[in-house]
Amino acid sequence: MKRAFVKNISNYERFRTGISAVETRGATEASLMLLTAPAGFGKSRTVDHWAMQNNAACLRAKVDWTPRYFMAELAEALKLDSRGRAKELFGRIVGVLADQQIPLVIDEVEHCLRHGADVLEAVRDLSDHTEVIVVLVGMEQVQPRIARHAQISSRIAKVVELGPATAEDVGEVCKQLAEVKIEASLVQEIHRQSTGRVREVINAIATVEQAARRNGKNKVTLQDMAGQVLTHDWQARRPRRVSGRMGSGQVVSGQMTSGKGEQ
Repeated sequence: MKRAFVKNISNYERFRTGISAVETRGATEASLMLLTAPAGFGKSRTVDHWAMQNNAACLRAKVDWTPRYFMAELAEALKLDSRGRAKELFGRIVGVLADQQIPLVIDEVEHCLRHGADVLEAVRDLSDHTEVIVVLVGMEQVQPRIARHAQISSRIAKVVELGPATAEDVGEVCKQLAEVKIEASLVQEIHRQSTGRVREVINAIATVEQAARRNGKNKVTLQDMAGQVLTHDWQARRPRRVSGRMGSGQVVSGQMTSGKGEQ
């Protein structure tokens, strides 16, 4: 599989629109953006790519973070001395962030609320002093939890919610990442089975590529995958197989359809 990031899909466009809204905000102190989505929708891949392109400092929150612990990890990410009192550490970080305008990404932000909002208060203080963009990334349940803290939520210029990948998105991901040609009806089956979870789409592409190597093919059709596991149902903890050959030659998974298509 090709190691690339697929930008021309709907979720990345949502993310970029959100960043643009923060960049053109009216209130300079409202420099936070909240990115939410269920697991597997591509939150981390999206922000990791953006962070790399924009030289952002990217941290993954920990359940035992305190404001001092958070700032020590941020200082290390910025290649600064992480020793000394919290006030001294804060001053070093502010100096570099403000001077170089380094954006900040905090993934799994829900961990910052495990023991109150003290860590996010430290994040707010940094953004107030530097006016750099701060992207907070978490599960969809984190938004109402942040909303309880008005001094933080009032500084969020934009909330972006990622949704399931569309059929067109899945086709684009298959086209750009797969090292073999994936026939259109198989792309549709990947979309159906994955329910738009990008993580499962990528796993399915790897499965298709393995089948192609076994059979010495550079193009894989839905019929080629008949009877094989394509994705896994992570909730039921069971594999999803491509099965059920119909008279029209259509192969479907888990249900019967007519040759005219699914009703």
